[in-house]
Amino acid sequence: MKKIPSKPYLSSIWFIEVLVAQNTATIPVNIGVVLDLEFLDANIALTCINMALSDFYATHGGYKTRLVLTTRNSRNDVVGAASAALDLIKNVEVQAIIGPTTSMQANFVIELGEKAQVPIISFSASSPSLTSIRSPFFFRATQNDSTQVNAISALVQAFGWREAVPIYIDNEYGQGVIPYLTDALQAVDARVPYRSVISPSATDDQIVAELYKLMTMQTRVFIVHMFPSLGARVFAKAKEIGMMSGGYVWIMTDGLTDEFLSSPNASITNTMQGALGVRPYVPRTKDLETFRIRWKRKFQQENPDYVDAGLNILGLWAYDAATALALSVEKAGTGNLGFQKSNVSSNSSTDLSTLGLSLNGPNLVQALSNITFKGLTGNYLFDNGQLQSSAFQIMNVNGNGGRTIGFWTQAEGIVKTLNSKNHMTANSGSNSDLSTVIWPGDTTSVPKGWEIPTNGKKLRIGVPVKDGFSEFVKVTRDPSSNTTTVTGYSIDVFDSVVKALPYALPYEFIPFAKPDGDPAGTYNDLIYQVYLKQKCMGFPKASDLGSLGDKINEDFRGPASHQAGTSFWFSFSTMVFAQRERVVSNLSRAVIIIWCFVVLILTQSYSASLTSLLTVQQLQPTVTDVHELIKKGEYVGYQEGSFVPGILLDLVFDKSKLIVYDSTEQCDDLLSKGSRNGGIAAAFDEVPYMRLFLSKYCSKYVMIDPTFKTD
Repeated sequence: MKKIPSKPYLSSIWFIEVLVAQNTATIPVNIGVVLDLEFLDANIALTCINMALSDFYATHGGYKTRLVLTTRNSRNDVVGAASAALDLIKNVEVQAIIGPTTSMQANFVIELGEKAQVPIISFSASSPSLTSIRSPFFFRATQNDSTQVNAISALVQAFGWREAVPIYIDNEYGQGVIPYLTDALQAVDARVPYRSVISPSATDDQIVAELYKLMTMQTRVFIVHMFPSLGARVFAKAKEIGMMSGGYVWIMTDGLTDEFLSSPNASITNTMQGALGVRPYVPRTKDLETFRIRWKRKFQQENPDYVDAGLNILGLWAYDAATALALSVEKAGTGNLGFQKSNVSSNSSTDLSTLGLSLNGPNLVQALSNITFKGLTGNYLFDNGQLQSSAFQIMNVNGNGGRTIGFWTQAEGIVKTLNSKNHMTANSGSNSDLSTVIWPGDTTSVPKGWEIPTNGKKLRIGVPVKDGFSEFVKVTRDPSSNTTTVTGYSIDVFDSVVKALPYALPYEFIPFAKPDGDPAGTYNDLIYQVYLKQKCMGFPKASDLGSLGDKINEDFRGPASHQAGTSFWFSFSTMVFAQRERVVSNLSRAVIIIWCFVVLILTQSYSASLTSLLTVQQLQPTVTDVHELIKKGEYVGYQEGSFVPGILLDLVFDKSKLIVYDSTEQCDDLLSKGSRNGGIAAAFDEVPYMRLFLSKYCSKYVMIDPTFKTD
């Protein structure tokens, strides 16, 4: 009985001895960490990296290698990051570097890594421009910013917005994504009329000045891409000047969305109520929730000053990056962890000429390229040094945080829930696939995306003033109020088209008249004003020109009822009497008439006599050729103030043979008189005016070819 308690004691001694033996057999591998430790995100990430290594070796106790971290604070400085990386490579002889924090810092650090054959693994440098470096020693352990632009453009398309203005920080991080964002928006027929660039060092007054400039424009859809510190100031000032009210649309890129909603701060989220945002989707798993609790406890112990800090996606990417590196170092082996020294001697610790080459670097690159495992963020693997993109979560800021209103995937487009069986259409363009959005101004009404700008210039439209043809355009002056009203069919059409536009188009009609109300000139004079930019549009004129001729055949003149009766009797009686038999029965007459029509349709030919009788009603004009009018010296008419005289003169009409008219009644009077009696033989006018004229006098006149096209 006394020996029983001794067994676990002896067993415990053996377990400790085994651990000691394993630890003495492990090989330390130096790894550098370069972060801006003056910021919360960097401290969150550093805690995650340390926890990742602790968790990894707790579950892989048999591995021979152990990563030993040497951390440097780059202090939010590009030169500081480069100097720290150079020191780590040259003096500590690190096998890889985790970091740096920003895309601007990464540019030179990547060059150093390639020169020394040391892999650089950044979990936060997301600018697409880094891809152009094409270094095999650079691994982006975060989402490339270009992967989110399709999710953003899908949102713009789903709500039918036709314009969007990006607001971005003036540095590598901000500028890198803009070409991709512009292309994505253009692919869904959305324009980028303006780009708002804000300096990282901009003062509050400079931010407000830029926002006021945006307020004067008609576009109300803004896409914000910048560092959270600057983004918080932009939203605060936007709220102050009233740009977070109804009618405005704000869309945040993933950096802002994840930062503001992972660690909600009421003072910040209150300034961006109703904004939309996208961020990479991380599936909620039991392991993730357990880690979140452990991380919270450890981070509070190490950083007691950060009370409300929350775990964000950068921390998760840092955790998975450290895990990937630990796994890759083990697989790459430890055959040679040294550096090939340079032959150049120097006493400087940061001299590039004495930078050595990592002998194990190529092996580590190969191992990282082939690594695959299930991390906290999901399936983890690199494709050409890039972390594979995932689905995006679409967020709506409400209250002291945000809520998920949908998702976006490359395969399915926008969906309300992932793996939805009801969603069958890829790349959906409808906002019905999203949950209800609460927009700025606490409304559920979808903003139209544009407003009439506060100082927007109006489109000035010149309107010809004339006495006749008022059905198209009529200018009415009110002497008592000294105001002018423009009405008519053309005005109604134009107003309807403007209302259907997906953007604001302020305009005003400017009558082309003298102070006394009389016409200020011809249509050509009005067009010249457009050329001089006195007015922006001439209105209204058609592009076709035709002519009117007088009908012939006295037998068919008279009231419309008389003409119709005569025509039908001629046609039908001729077909009946063609058999030389008098048909008395009305039913027999109907049968014969029907039969005649069937025969005519089937044979598609007419006898000469039948053709002449059936075509009598196709009345022919007295004028069939313009050159005939010129040859005979006939008088022709045109509408007062139109551009037609110029065309007639180009056709070699004698100027003395041109007679002007200003109304349909006067045109009818001139045509009725005829060219020999002080009238005209034909009238030349634009097709819309001719159709209006024929609607009144269809029994007397006809429009004939050719139709002359104008430039």
